[in-house]
Amino acid sequence: MTERTAAPAQRSHRHHWRRDLVELAALFCAVAVADGIANLVAHGPSGPALLVASAVALLVTAAFHTWWARRHSHAPPPRATGPSGPGAAPAPAAESAAAATGPAAAAEVSPSTTAPTTILWRMRTTVRDEPGSLAALCTALARNGVDILTLQTHPLPEGGTVDEFLLRSPQQLPSADLGRAIADAGGHSTWIERADAHDLVDTPTRVLGLATRTALDAAELPLALRQLLGRCTIQSIPATTLSGRPNAGADAPVEGVLEATVMRLRDPSGGAITVERPYLPFTPTEFARARALVELDARLGPRVPRSQDVLTLPEGNEVTVRRADGSDLAAARAMHDRCSERTLGLRYHGPVADADRYLGHLLSPRFGRTLAATTASGKLVALGHLLWDGDETEVALLIEDDWQRRGIGSELLRRLLAMAVEAGCDSVYAVTRAANTGMVAAMRGLGLPLDYQIEEGTLVITARLDAATAGPRLAQEQREHREPWEQREQHGRHDHHVQPEQQHHRR
Repeated sequence: MTERTAAPAQRSHRHHWRRDLVELAALFCAVAVADGIANLVAHGPSGPALLVASAVALLVTAAFHTWWARRHSHAPPPRATGPSGPGAAPAPAAESAAAATGPAAAAEVSPSTTAPTTILWRMRTTVRDEPGSLAALCTALARNGVDILTLQTHPLPEGGTVDEFLLRSPQQLPSADLGRAIADAGGHSTWIERADAHDLVDTPTRVLGLATRTALDAAELPLALRQLLGRCTIQSIPATTLSGRPNAGADAPVEGVLEATVMRLRDPSGGAITVERPYLPFTPTEFARARALVELDARLGPRVPRSQDVLTLPEGNEVTVRRADGSDLAAARAMHDRCSERTLGLRYHGPVADADRYLGHLLSPRFGRTLAATTASGKLVALGHLLWDGDETEVALLIEDDWQRRGIGSELLRRLLAMAVEAGCDSVYAVTRAANTGMVAAMRGLGLPLDYQIEEGTLVITARLDAATAGPRLAQEQREHREPWEQREQHGRHDHHVQPEQQHHRR
């Protein structure tokens, strides 16, 4: 290091007399030029004019130099042409300056250029568990202009790995071409579907959010499992049937069972929860996450939200709307006893004597959410159900005869559909008889697109929900409908027990 710095110093000392000679010659030239200009100004015929012209020329030159320096003061220094030499030292500064000014420069060069339209995809593919397999996939995606937003790896017991991607690809790249590129890079069993902005949330944040929802409400467990695992069918199988006999498939072990596209977990409230996804096998990682949610539900025990609303009907009577569960079973049976056979027949579409047998299932938070309307004295006069029917959602109402045609059913229905929108349901259906004009009117009063199917006197009305528009619309209609009703919020005082019962589809 010392020798390298000493050599230039010696060369500088050896050539020092040359620089002195050049500077002395320049000094004599400057003195001669100054003397000539002074004599010309002092003794020449146009000396003052020449002096003024010289001053103007100097001012113009100074102004031009200032303008030029300001315009080019932020230009990045030239990039070094090699690893060594005079330009090598400022290369990092040049690169950082170019990176800092890159977007602005691009905007100046092409102000009308816009970013190409892109599409979000969720993709899963299986690769060999060996070095370089993931790199081959990433290279194939980069070659097609695809950006990887998130990546998860799911090791498989047999040795492979399932890689799950969230991708942003050019709009002109179809999913078929994307699948072929992945296959050429060594991926197989590839599954691709459209994604949206909600999938941009990272997995730990999404799992924590689902755990929070499950902790607040026992009815959220099936919905949390569905959102955790994607499109799948979830069934809750009670331990016994309506007749009291053991139910087949309800004997899941504590640790659960994973069988390719089906997982069976023990239901904390009794029986089992089956999750089926025919188009894509579950991975051990997904099975462990699902089991953790079920274990959380088991540790927290039965629970329902405690909020309730007190509504004042137009005639002055007060009705309290709150969440219901298994502790309301006796009150619901008493309401059945006060209802006419026609009202029960329109609700349950079967023998009236079997109506009480369905209540245990309907009031269980495991199978959905139930709203109860009670009078000021505590008498239950109406029930509204939002039931998870596999990958579909059913709504049902039962209003005691003396309290019908007062707007209670419409109020419960609006609240149930608002819950469905919040849960991410695409649609809800109601099964009734064609003669049930009250239910038909309540569904039509929602202002949503409806589909009707009639078969042998049974009417199925399906309301299509759009989470972006249906929620605000239902909330607005609910506010308009409640006026001149009064609303105030209170809090309940009881923690209730949930009893599992046989699931009853389309009842």
